[in-house]
Amino acid sequence: MGQGAGVDRRGYGNEAEAMAARFLEQRGYRIRARNFRCRYGELDVVAEHGETVCFVEVRMRSSAVWGDPSHTVSVAKQRRVVKAALHYLFAHELRDRMMRFDVISVVGHGEQAHVEHLPDAFDAGM
Repeated sequence: MGQGAGVDRRGYGNEAEAMAARFLEQRGYRIRARNFRCRYGELDVVAEHGETVCFVEVRMRSSAVWGDPSHTVSVAKQRRVVKAALHYLFAHELRDRMMRFDVISVVGHGEQAHVEHLPDAFDAGM
């Protein structure tokens, strides 16, 4: 993969995360953080929905030819997200809150993109 391809991919990822955040906000979620990084990994979007803290993994594909991007969240990735989420909860003194792990898949770009939200896509026990 050339350097230009990496930039496009990163740009598409940022676009997908922005779409996911807007999608959630339009449905009453409050965005707490985007691209939270710690030694355990990265959280794409952290949002609140009522009293629940939602850790949202965003997956994107330019087209549906290769299938649903939500299916690309491996067990190893789920473990990293769970560890990063636990770190986030403790670092922000939210350890008493309910948590949930969601996946948002974005297929396409711009106005033509299709966004799908899968609440409770996986759990901390994996």
